[in-house]
Amino acid sequence: MAMTMTQKILAAHAGLGFVTAGELIEAELDLALGNDITAPVAIRELERVGGHVRDREKVALVMDHFTPNKDIKAACQVKCTRAFALREGVEHFFDVGTMGIEHALLPEQGLVGAGDCVIGADSHTCTYGALGAFSTGVGSTDLAAAMMTNKCWFRVPSALRFVLRGSLPRFVTGKDLILHIIGMIGVDGALYKSMEFTGEGVGALSMDDRFTVCNMAIEAGAKNGIFPVDEIALAYMEGRFRRPVKIYEADADAAYDATYEIDLSALKPTVAFPHLPENTHTSWNNIAIDQVVIGSCTNGRLSDLRQAAEVLAGRKVAKNVRCIVIPATQQIYLDAMKEGLLETFIRAGAVVSTPTCGPCLGGYMGILADGERCVSTTNRNFVGRMGHVTSEVYLASPYTAAASAVTGRLSAAEEVLK
Repeated sequence: MAMTMTQKILAAHAGLGFVTAGELIEAELDLALGNDITAPVAIRELERVGGHVRDREKVALVMDHFTPNKDIKAACQVKCTRAFALREGVEHFFDVGTMGIEHALLPEQGLVGAGDCVIGADSHTCTYGALGAFSTGVGSTDLAAAMMTNKCWFRVPSALRFVLRGSLPRFVTGKDLILHIIGMIGVDGALYKSMEFTGEGVGALSMDDRFTVCNMAIEAGAKNGIFPVDEIALAYMEGRFRRPVKIYEADADAAYDATYEIDLSALKPTVAFPHLPENTHTSWNNIAIDQVVIGSCTNGRLSDLRQAAEVLAGRKVAKNVRCIVIPATQQIYLDAMKEGLLETFIRAGAVVSTPTCGPCLGGYMGILADGERCVSTTNRNFVGRMGHVTSEVYLASPYTAAASAVTGRLSAAEEVLK
């Protein structure tokens, strides 16, 4: 029976010869992830039933949302998780000094890779599909059960196929691609489906582009996003990924609910206006802004910082605009420092933060006041997402965000780098 790439991974982890869309299965997991917000809930449930971690090498706990701790409650959340990790001997515990934003950190550390089946108590766990893994977000009680059993129940998703052609133009990135797709199909256009990317255009996308695209699959309602494993993905995993690479390919006659053809060369810088990721625009009038955030699990990688620095080099952040740059991991921070990117940001009038999810979810490091507007490289722009309920968030690429910081209004990079 023909299967999609996602269905093949799920079948293998369920010990089945084949699976079909809608089928309920129990699958073995390669990794279960929790963070400083979701892990304490799972830990309390696990302790309530007297459970313990079954495989300490298959659990990762990343303190990234409010770390370093922003207040007493955050400190207690991390204390709970830290004590649990020590007591249970969890191998992969990342705290201050080693932490990073989880969905940038785990691929960097080689903890996720091709052929894996991964869950995380965070909706953007779908990021790892960029490496050819099935990865998806779950609730904290699911995480508790997974830590105890190393298994999880799934309803096998049907799939949408996105056939990519050509290559991206100058100043257009993976962020623009996924915003274009979400604008095209809507925030529920892939509801509980697998978004599977294919076509010769895949080879024109960097790994960071692919991470960004899969990261925001959930913003279209998808169960997961996934890319084929090619030479670019293999090169990324070489010397990094800790388990054998397992490559799965969709059958030529696999069934898809719909197929979309996308010409990458026709894409333009795209921005999602408030208050949904589907509210996308490629042109705009004079929209003044108050803040820019460059970072997050979507766009806090080294290539993202390089794009922002290209725009900010030799320029200044506009008066009355706050520009906050957040490297996604300690290694990215260190690499950016060695390349001189941090100096570029600081000389431009931006500030550089320790790795954190902070402002993305309205946590800290850049909360918006009433009526303020922010251009952000994050993944959600819901009402009140980054602060006051009357504030506004515009989702954009690092190029567009940095250009907007310079002009003080929503702007494309081409406008600044003429």
